[in-house]
Amino acid sequence: MLTESQNPRSAQLDTLPTLEILRVINEEDQTVALAVERALPQIARAVDAVVAALAASGRLFYVGAGASGRTGVIDAVECLPTYSVPPDVVQGVLAGGERAMMRSIEGAEDDAEQGERDLVERGLTAQDVVIGIAASGTTPYVLGALAYARALGCVTAGIACNAPAPVLDAADIPIALLTGPEVVAGSTRMKAGTAQKMTLNMISTASMVRLGKVYGNLMVDVQPTNQKLVERSLRIIEQITGVDRPTAQHLLEGSGRRVKLAIVMGKLGVSAEEGQRLLDAAGGHLRKVIG
Repeated sequence: MLTESQNPRSAQLDTLPTLEILRVINEEDQTVALAVERALPQIARAVDAVVAALAASGRLFYVGAGASGRTGVIDAVECLPTYSVPPDVVQGVLAGGERAMMRSIEGAEDDAEQGERDLVERGLTAQDVVIGIAASGTTPYVLGALAYARALGCVTAGIACNAPAPVLDAADIPIALLTGPEVVAGSTRMKAGTAQKMTLNMISTASMVRLGKVYGNLMVDVQPTNQKLVERSLRIIEQITGVDRPTAQHLLEGSGRRVKLAIVMGKLGVSAEEGQRLLDAAGGHLRKVIG
């Protein structure tokens, strides 16, 4: 497997001074974006599937073990504050459960049946999308989850950093991120992990853009749950509506701290009730309401 191969460019890594070690790592990291670029058509297919599912009240599940699984959990968790996505809509399913976020649970990735059980426990339906993530492309836990999801009728995608790989064969949408041998042989939390994170960021971000949770490049569905996000929310309202800070604060509070609604109220001069009606009629797409 590519991910287990020895990288000739780092074969003497332990003999190098600190700066040169970092230079080798950095040069290898620069190849990751190109590996992701080669997979863009397949990533786009995954985005389209996720958009269709979420628009029809389906859900997105990232399934993985170890570093791959933790990457899925992180991306899923960030969808809530960034795009006001309910926590059950995008879920990270990690071999070994929540404990595995903080420490390695040996053997959890080898249990294919547990991959299925974890999705059964979450009430997986045919309307959902399941994305299996495994740098090696061979993880039994992920393969078990994908097999169950596919048998149920879900759209599935598989992300692996080797090809051919069983995870790619087990999915409707195979996404091969061929990042090559790691600087430290087999340490797939490095280039492979970076490529996986970039890809999941693309999938979730592009899906949320398509679902109307971004206006231009502004996160108009952000949840103002701390001071930084309140400030960001006010700046977004000011920028889109052209109002001053006190007016933006009034709009934000009058909307129940819903940034998108505050913008409609400020831009069109309507009440919160009328603004929400307009947004609902437009499927939540701000551009369809204010242009």
